Amino acid sequence: MILHAGLIARRGAQGWRGVLIEGRSGAGKSDLALRCLDLGFRLVADDRVLVWSSDGRLFGRAPDTLSGLMEIRGLGVRPVPALPLAAIGLVVRLGEAERLPDRETVRHLGVELPVLTLAGLESSAPVKLSHALDHLG
Repeated sequence: MILHAGLIARRGAQGWRGVLIEGRSGAGKSDLALRCLDLGFRLVADDRVLVWSSDGRLFGRAPDTLSGLMEIRGLGVRPVPALPLAAIGLVVRLGEAERLPDRETVRHLGVELPVLTLAGLESSAPVKLSHALDHLG
């Protein structure tokens, strides 16, 4: 299944853990991913993510034609070092974040994942995403 989303990953004690970034076109998915690269994340896929499930886990990668490429608004499509794939541990939805949200989950291909809603263009969004991956993902 192909999703209109971005996928970044960060290395932790159990290996690379991915964050699927969902949102409408122009919401800032690529911008948030780009800023997360400065926090130790790596790009997996920008704009389109090919997802599949295996052994109760969800995985994602870039379609071959988009692998290692990222659209950077104002600069165009640029090559960026990328991972070939990552297990997805958290879904971030770009939108209006609640002050004290209830815990939310989503199912993709039968795999339930925690969801965090973020205002992706806020300066603190990459740090919030990082904390969520540590505590929710």
